[in-house]
Parts: sequence; structure tokens; C-alpha cells
Amino acid sequence: MRTNDELVPAEERSQPVRPRMTRTRLGIFVATSVVYVAIVVGVLTTSWPVRFDWQVMLFRPYKQWPEIHAFLDYFVVLGQRGPTAVAVAAWLGWCTYKQKTLRPLLVLGTSLLLLNATVGAAKIGMGRLGPHYATAVGSNEMFAGGDIFPSGHTANAVVTWGVLAYLATTPRTRRISSVCAAMLALGVGMTTVYLGTHWMSDVTLGWTAGLLVLLALPWFEPLMARTEAWLLGVWLRLRSGRLLTAPVSVPVATSVPLGAPRAPADDELPVREPVGAGSRSGGGTVARVADGRTHLLPRPHTARSERSPVTPAGSRRPPHADRVPRGTPFGPSAGRGRA
Repeated sequence: MRTNDELVPAEERSQPVRPRMTRTRLGIFVATSVVYVAIVVGVLTTSWPVRFDWQVMLFRPYKQWPEIHAFLDYFVVLGQRGPTAVAVAAWLGWCTYKQKTLRPLLVLGTSLLLLNATVGAAKIGMGRLGPHYATAVGSNEMFAGGDIFPSGHTANAVVTWGVLAYLATTPRTRRISSVCAAMLALGVGMTTVYLGTHWMSDVTLGWTAGLLVLLALPWFEPLMARTEAWLLGVWLRLRSGRLLTAPVSVPVATSVPLGAPRAPADDELPVREPVGAGSRSGGGTVARVADGRTHLLPRPHTARSERSPVTPAGSRRPPHADRVPRGTPFGPSAGRGRA
């Protein structure tokens, strides 16, 4: 039994797939937006999300399992913007070279810009302090000059690794990449809670914010396609401009008197004059070409019956003193050939 990947032609499987905003994706986007708003409202009203945050914070996970602290200090780097963006950009750059399209890099750039615009604005606007800088037990620590709500590490892990699943060319690859990206994002978010750098509600909102960015990418596909076409046009213009600046050898034209006949080029046939302009010479019409040389015009073709009979006129060999004609008696008075 053939799988779905085998039913697709090879040339279509090699081409990048551009996801569309389907009804299912739109429904997930709306549901995720509702969850996002619910988390923000719960934290602003100091309801059960804030109480749960304080319970986890007072539990102090980093003191409960200190043996994994060193490992998680390195593992959390998978959510930092710089290292992850460089690693994913290097891989997508190779994909860009192989697929002969700028779309992978444009998708990564667009997703990171959306992440900065949404998560960055929420961080600055709500100004929540982290667990290590909390001022009062049970407070939501909002509008206090902080920048941890939502979690940037978590949202960046969702977007950066999720882009690889978004750009997958086959359904099987997309499923595997989605699972791997979800596990990485889950691990990075829980690591920040373990280290005490984020509240649990920060991580939950970071997951939601990153998922919203990925779900909104199909709306920006037309813009990315126009940007790719514009960048390719600029590149072609720059390349042609460099080619035009190279030295070009131009032949120097010689001065020719006005009205003088022009000699034909090497690959040009001589120009014939009209028949009436020629002169008769021995039964044939002689025409003069532009360079002054004579040229016999072709005569009309006649049938064999209309031609004059051709009779043998003797040997075509030139007479020679030592040559004796065939059929002539030998002797000093041998003939010189037939008349």
C-alpha cells in the first residue's frame, strides 16, 4: 500500500509547500487567542494563575533536584534568541541554496519580526517582575518595570524550532518536526520555571504567543512572495549593471565617401543588379555588383530535348609528340590524332 508521500510526484515533492489559512487553522488561531486573553486577565485580576505561580515558586524546584541544575543551565540555551536563530538560519540558508528560493529565510525573518513586535510589546507594556525580584507574596507583580511576561525563551523556542516544521515539504516530515519542536519548547519553558527565572503563567503565555505567530504566518505568505520577487529583481539589476561596466571592444568605423559602393562582408552574398541594367556578353547577361565585379546571371533551365546535340570531338588529351593515337599504324608518319 502506497503512502501519501509516494502518491505525490517527485517534482512536486521537491517544491516548497506554502500553507494556507484553512478553517481548521483559523479555528485553532481563534481558540489560542482566547487562551492568551484568559491568561492575561487571570494575572491582571490576581486570580488562580497567580496563586499557582506562588505555589511553584515557594516549592523551589532548583532545590528539590539540584543534580540536574548544571545540565539545565546549558539546555535553556535552546530558547535564547541568538544561538537558536544562528543555527536555524544556517540550516535554512542551505535549504535556500538547494531549493533555489529565498522563502525559507524570509519565513524565518518574518516570524522573528512578528515575535519581537508582539512579545516585546507585551513585555514592556505589562512590566511584570520575575520570581527572584518579587516584592510581596501573593501579588501579581504587574506594571513594576519588569520584562518577563510572557516568557521570551519559551516563545522563541516555539517559533524558531516551529519554523522548521512549518517549512517541511512532506506531511510525515511536518509531523515529526512538529513533535520535536513541541518537546523542545516544553522543555525550555519548564527549565525556566525550574531555574526560577519565570512564573508558570509567563511560560504558559509564552507558549501561546509563539503558537499564535506560527498560526498567523499563512497571512504573510503573499507579502513574502512579493518580497522574494522584488529581491530577485534587484539582484538581477545589480548583476546586469556589473556586466555593463565591463570594457567592451567597439570596432572603429572608417570614413567612406558618400555614394561609394560598399564591399560585401565575409558572410554576406553579393547584391545583384536588375537584369535590365546588365550588358550582354557572349549570349549571357553580365551584371555588375556593388563592388564593380562582373557576375553572370543564371540562364533559364532548358530540357534535354531542347539542347543542341553533343558529338564527340576527338580525344580530350592534348597532343604529344611521343603519344601514338589508338588505331593508327606505327611509323614515322603516324597521325597526330583524329580530326
